[in-house]
Amino acid sequence: MTNTFYDQIYKGPISAASWWTYTVYKSLSLPCVPLFVILSGALLLQPSKLNEPIRVFLKKRLSRIGLAFGFWSAIYIMWGFYVTKTALTLSNVGQAIIISLLTGAYYHFWFLYLIVGLYLITPVLRAVVSSNNTKLVGYTVLLWFIGVAVVPLLPLFTTYSLNSDVFVFGGYIGYFLLGFYLQKVQLQRPLMYGFWALGIALTATLTWMMSFPLQSLGQSYYFFDFLSITVVVGSVALYSLLSKFPSDWPGKKHPHIGKVARLISQNTLPIYLFHVMIIEALAIGALGFTLNLAVIPIVEIPFVSVIVLFVTLGLVLLMKKVPVLKRLIG
Repeated sequence: MTNTFYDQIYKGPISAASWWTYTVYKSLSLPCVPLFVILSGALLLQPSKLNEPIRVFLKKRLSRIGLAFGFWSAIYIMWGFYVTKTALTLSNVGQAIIISLLTGAYYHFWFLYLIVGLYLITPVLRAVVSSNNTKLVGYTVLLWFIGVAVVPLLPLFTTYSLNSDVFVFGGYIGYFLLGFYLQKVQLQRPLMYGFWALGIALTATLTWMMSFPLQSLGQSYYFFDFLSITVVVGSVALYSLLSKFPSDWPGKKHPHIGKVARLISQNTLPIYLFHVMIIEALAIGALGFTLNLAVIPIVEIPFVSVIVLFVTLGLVLLMKKVPVLKRLIG
């Protein structure tokens, strides 16, 4: 959920209870992207893959993303014309195609550009970890953390700022390297529970402070950024907990749960790319009905999320029964 989309929730007065419900749910969901990047680093920076030729790696990874990008871009360009009722002229279509190539056909396409960027830098990062020098990787991650999460706090809460050029490691590189680093270090499980809870609590609380008591500072939703200090700490703690998840999780005893979990994990890319259209279709009644629940948000948000997930998963599985679509949707 982008901050712009989050802002739309507050058109008109809402109760304090609703505001806190939306904010806590948002805080709980923020580690999702960092977890994906950390896990990608853990998988792609494995020692067994360090000698993979650059051409082979890029061809294998980018071909799948490229096909999915092209297919879903076309779908969302058409969907955008349908939703906005924009005239279907040659000029408008041409402009939509150019925009979709440069910045993405829809707001959630930013994630594909992130994935491509990580793939392009992976051969370089493999060279960094090839020495198996945990201290070197830890030092790199520390520089990244200070640069992206600590330094931005200075102008936010004080009248001072530090030239950001001091820290050249930016973006999501640190999360990616953490996938390798966290496999090499032992973190205390009780401590990680504490940091995870602290990350969620501080994200919600500081967002409240920036939105109301300290609104004169601006940047109300700064702590909703995937690179904010609270999200980084909470994400690292949650990944550490999940990576040491007990082997006797419910999916072991209930095979149906395990099967559903595998289906979701195998189709994360098409689910992600498709789900925004399902949300909007339900909102405008394009599927023949709308989800307009007169219930409190604490119930509605998880309910709608589950509905969207399984409707999207079901449609993705149907699409994958068509050989051509199976290759195109991701």
